[in-house]
Amino acid sequence: MNGETLLEELKENRAADRAIHMKRYMRDQFEFLGIPATKRRELVRPYLKSAKKEASVDWNFLNSYWELPFRECQYIASDYLSLKQHQLVPSDVGKIKALALKKPWWDTIDSLDKVIGGLALKYPELNQTLLEWSVDESIWLRRIAINHQRHRRDQTDTVLLEQIIKNNLGSSEFFINKAIGWILRDYSKTNPDWVSTFIDRYKEQLHPLSIREGSKYLNR
Repeated sequence: MNGETLLEELKENRAADRAIHMKRYMRDQFEFLGIPATKRRELVRPYLKSAKKEASVDWNFLNSYWELPFRECQYIASDYLSLKQHQLVPSDVGKIKALALKKPWWDTIDSLDKVIGGLALKYPELNQTLLEWSVDESIWLRRIAINHQRHRRDQTDTVLLEQIIKNNLGSSEFFINKAIGWILRDYSKTNPDWVSTFIDRYKEQLHPLSIREGSKYLNR
């Protein structure tokens, strides 16, 4: 993946005014080039097309782009990782964890949880790692653990899901309680009875935000 050439193209398409608004939306935590998502995907498309044919995952590219100051670069790295997901193996989890803990916020975390989820579905032995993440001091690793089964539908491991959520009951952290509500809402499209029963069982411990989000598609 030719990250240097791509970076030059990105810089040529920067928009200072838009960058101000994008930075403000992300609570002034990150610098932006000001490239909208549609334009960013257009610029990176030929690079990803070429990268798809490569036999291995370019971790040098991933790590270098994660270190760059522009948030768009972390988005591109996330897209690259999603593209190469089928080439990931359990030993890559530590590398993904390291990315998750650098410049963490919901935007990158909610991309990485899909990658981790796909990897854990292929390698169920990673469920133990996700249980450990569910009680980690980092709210972002816990959020990945909570939401890694999004979109699994009938392949959802409800025993694992219940334990991970139980490990996070009583939290006052917005991003944790939102994640619980999000995964419950997602799974309710597949198994509303399970979600309804779960909410009733733990309603005294679930945060109102989690109940509200998780009940969105339930007839309650």
